[in-house]
Amino acid sequence: MTLFDRVFGGNDYNYERTVVAIDAAIAQYGESEPVAFPSTAYNLPAYYSITGKKINNLGELKAALENDVKPMMTRNKRLQDVFDSGIASALCAEFLEALKYLHGAEPYAEPEMGFLTDSFVRNLGLPLVTGDIPGVAVVLGKAENAADVVNVVKDYQSKGIMTFLVGDCIEQCAEGGVKMGLELRVIPLGHDVTSVIHVVTVAIRAALIFGNVQPGDLAGLLEYTKNRVPAFVNTFGAIDTVVVSAGAGAIALGFPVVVDIDLGENQVPGALVSVCDHNETVKQSLELREIKIKTTELPIPVAFAAAFEGEIIRKADMHNEFWSSKNPTAELVLMRDRSEVEDHKITIIGPEMSEAKDLALATFVEVAGKKMQADFEAVIERKFHAWFNYMEGVMHTGQRNQVRVRVSNAAYEAGLKLKDFAEVLYVMIMNEFDAVVDKCQVTIITDAAEAAKFRDEIAMPRYAQRDDRLASMTDESVDRYYTCILCQSFAPAHCCVVTPERLGLCGAVSWLDAKATNELDPNGPCQ
Repeated sequence: MTLFDRVFGGNDYNYERTVVAIDAAIAQYGESEPVAFPSTAYNLPAYYSITGKKINNLGELKAALENDVKPMMTRNKRLQDVFDSGIASALCAEFLEALKYLHGAEPYAEPEMGFLTDSFVRNLGLPLVTGDIPGVAVVLGKAENAADVVNVVKDYQSKGIMTFLVGDCIEQCAEGGVKMGLELRVIPLGHDVTSVIHVVTVAIRAALIFGNVQPGDLAGLLEYTKNRVPAFVNTFGAIDTVVVSAGAGAIALGFPVVVDIDLGENQVPGALVSVCDHNETVKQSLELREIKIKTTELPIPVAFAAAFEGEIIRKADMHNEFWSSKNPTAELVLMRDRSEVEDHKITIIGPEMSEAKDLALATFVEVAGKKMQADFEAVIERKFHAWFNYMEGVMHTGQRNQVRVRVSNAAYEAGLKLKDFAEVLYVMIMNEFDAVVDKCQVTIITDAAEAAKFRDEIAMPRYAQRDDRLASMTDESVDRYYTCILCQSFAPAHCCVVTPERLGLCGAVSWLDAKATNELDPNGPCQ
């Protein structure tokens, strides 16, 4: 069977199935029954973005299938026919999924997510722009050996890749110990192949929200998803014609598909590729999408990745807690003279986590560098929150002297110690701020009396100095503003002007942030 036969056969099956489902829904509810996904302004996002038209009820859904989807199903055995049939299959999938939500139904139960809201898409924008989420993987099917898909998903998670699961791989990953959830960037969508449309509509709404793509501009949509959304698909196990037609739709959007069976001459270089060695799946997938992962080797006993930033540690799973409501806490970065800093010196003052459950935590980092400025202290300091959260089994909230850190039982049992927190800070500061930091030393204080003394005598006065400086800064008090185009990787028409009184529209870039970014990378996004 040729690739054309597989795609066309799957498309025909999807179309007939959709016809039957819509007719059954009309028989039950009538043509006037409203049709829409919940919590979205885009109705049926794929159909709306492709045609520029919204569907309001079952009667219009039936008409859209006949008048807009059917004409896409050309059979001339050209590559464009494959792509058009793939898009038609995607629209059929969207219609079938929309029918599940009729009459206020809630068709998905945890852990499956089903349709993802507009709020989710908007929240996804910033981490995609900053590279915090370097790519998006769609993992579909059922692996012959469950360990294969588990290892692949865990590898993606460790690299910060947002991973969506469709099919029996959901149970395989759950049983294999993969931590799942929106906050952990492994998201089970559903078991039906049609549920893959929910990740497709995320990419499509990103084009509408961030890319200024107008509904009905199919060429603009396909250009955006191909060049701006770093997504790809991995299939596990046997693939039928329905999966192949869905894959054609993914390829039309610019998302390459990697399968773990030998397709022989049916492969399409750069778009549809067989990788039967699962040890190569991640590497080949990232290369196809030109996703480059900057890895940081850390000498700590737990995984370290942005995917763990949203991990929540409940009290029942907690081994240690450092909390300002119970014990003194503070986080401070200070600029020092080079002679005052011993590079990579780590000092622990007070008991280890094995000696007490509730501890104080004063984290003191001293840095020195020829280009270092006092204004950069707070910029580095704010990164503590993210870096501590990147450690699997660690939850950090707050800043300055209002901090709460939890360490899970699993992380403690893996051998996590206080020096590992210091190692994370040292390595990340020297990696991310190497343009201004030449030397760095870290002191962690868990002795309550010493931590309180540090907080009151060193940290609090420094916080006050910074606050006084920021309060005195106005647009008129500085001699330059900064532009920020950080979002252009995702929102290509976007540019902000950042001033002391005006943050970037994302809310994440202050004037001091922009100044630091420009100092760190003079040719970078802030000019």
